[in-house]
Amino acid sequence: MRLGLFAVALGLCLSCVPKKDYDAALAENAGLKTQIATLEGTIAEREATIARLESELATVKTELAAVKADLESTKTTLATTTSDVEKMKKALSELEKRKAEAEASLKTFRDLVARFQKMIDAGTLRVKVIDGRLVVELATDILFAPGSASLSKEGKATILEVGGVLASIPDREFQIAGHTDNVPIGNAQFPSNWELGSARSITVTKLLIEGGVPPERVSASSYGDTLPVAPNDTKEGKASNRRIEIVIVPDLSMMPGYDELKKLGSGK
Repeated sequence: MRLGLFAVALGLCLSCVPKKDYDAALAENAGLKTQIATLEGTIAEREATIARLESELATVKTELAAVKADLESTKTTLATTTSDVEKMKKALSELEKRKAEAEASLKTFRDLVARFQKMIDAGTLRVKVIDGRLVVELATDILFAPGSASLSKEGKATILEVGGVLASIPDREFQIAGHTDNVPIGNAQFPSNWELGSARSITVTKLLIEGGVPPERVSASSYGDTLPVAPNDTKEGKASNRRIEIVIVPDLSMMPGYDELKKLGSGK
């Protein structure tokens, strides 16, 4: 009963509102709805823009991470390349040093051959490279009688001539080595080929000193028949093995690693 009365009263109240005001209210309400719809559309657009920007930001971050990784890789490669370049420079420097040493050794050999060229042409001696050493080789058959350590007249002239050449080579030392064939000698003066080779090398050494070689730059040794250069089963082979070798002692200061070798030799 009361609800019915309220509805009747409300209807009477609305009917009391002027139509002009009622239409204005409806129009305002419609405008507000339009504004709300527009704002909701704008919000949706902004949210879409935000979502797109966040996606682009994620992509940029991924690309940035890739660029940083590439940068680190490039730095590592650059460091490796720099190290390789330094190694190559060092290797090139060492190669140039070895080349210079080889050229110096070749020049020394050529100079030595040139100094002895006259005697080489005459067949008196030969200049050889044996185990990396320069060697002047003389056949003992033109220097000594068989089983003897006394120089012949021709042998003395030969050794004096050799001594004059060696004396003109500065800052080098020489070792005189006596070699024999394998025929045993076994007499009172020379119990074995060791003694014969030694006696011959000492005889040559003394005469080289007379020929002008400073005594502190020359030494004598014997190998007996232990280092043949040819088989001893032929006459020619035995003749080749009976020889005097004048070894040009290597200059260690020209060797690679000499500074380290010197340090080790000093015990420091």
